[in-house]
Amino acid sequence: MTDATTPAGDAESDDLSDAVAFPDEGPERTCIVTRSKGSPEALIRFVVGPDRSVVPDLRCRLPGRGAWVTAERSKVLEAVKRKSFKRAFKSEVEVPPTLADMIDGLMEKDALQALSLANKAGLVVAGATKVEGSIGPKVPAALISASDGSADGIRKMEAAVRRLMGDEADSIARVRDFRSDQLDLALGRTNVIHAAVAGGRAAEGFLTRARRLARYRGGSAAKAAAPHSTIETRPIED
Repeated sequence: MTDATTPAGDAESDDLSDAVAFPDEGPERTCIVTRSKGSPEALIRFVVGPDRSVVPDLRCRLPGRGAWVTAERSKVLEAVKRKSFKRAFKSEVEVPPTLADMIDGLMEKDALQALSLANKAGLVVAGATKVEGSIGPKVPAALISASDGSADGIRKMEAAVRRLMGDEADSIARVRDFRSDQLDLALGRTNVIHAAVAGGRAAEGFLTRARRLARYRGGSAAKAAAPHSTIETRPIED
């Protein structure tokens, strides 16, 4: 039986510092819902397991014929509602009713694992004071604010970043898709509300996943920074 959480298992064994963990080259794919074409990184691949269940293949590595859906929660829900998978695979298939939530959880787990790896590489500092202190000669790749943090705290952090960096603050990605308790587990600390991620391969791996998760959820929580911007890759001073 194919476990629908197989992609998450891959995430644990793969090098999460890879900026892109799915193909970004090759022919365009066609969404089975919208019929629009796009690059593989803009869609989610699905395959059918031996038990005839539809399995999300986030890494595009599972064997078998694939069907592609635009990487947005609303499109996955529409595919389930319209029975698009049955038509795409031209056979009866079992579609988990919680498929959209399952994908959200897999993407979230993947991003948090990548953040943990960046932390182990010494690229993350946590705490408002340390985050502010990390901004200066070195430009962080991303600023993280817990989704359940106070609006006033986020406003104060934004004001501090603007004060220190001016217009250059717009080049830093903002990530607000994770709760404080999730950040605690990923970083091995307690009460994490604010964090900064320095530039580097591991950091870009995290940002790739955070951006994809934000797009899937239909929000702008992971503000896109220039993907190839020049960012100092030495660890942030803790």
